[in-house]
Amino acid sequence: MKMIVAIVQPHRLENVREALNELGVAGLTVTEVKGYGRQKGHTEIYRGAEYQIHYTPKVKLEIATDNATAEKAIDAIRAAAGQNRIGDGKIFVFDLENAIRIRTGEIGEDAL
Repeated sequence: MKMIVAIVQPHRLENVREALNELGVAGLTVTEVKGYGRQKGHTEIYRGAEYQIHYTPKVKLEIATDNATAEKAIDAIRAAAGQNRIGDGKIFVFDLENAIRIRTGEIGEDAL
């Protein structure tokens, strides 16, 4: 099993959700986050005053999936979130040792 953590732009969230839904990915967790990478924030002007935005808003997605679906899910996220621009985001993939559904006690891939 794999745990996929993707950081994407907030306005791309629905595109990513729809792409994953088409693959049959049963669920995901979404968290609003802030951060910066190579873009290091940006400068904005508000009411004539210039100020620095150090952290840009992003959305963090966490998806637990079986090994067979993981590569397809990664490709779907890349296609749905990517605009070929700085700040499109990142995808991290971890091995998932175990999963347990609390309600039924199912373990492993059955719990996904």
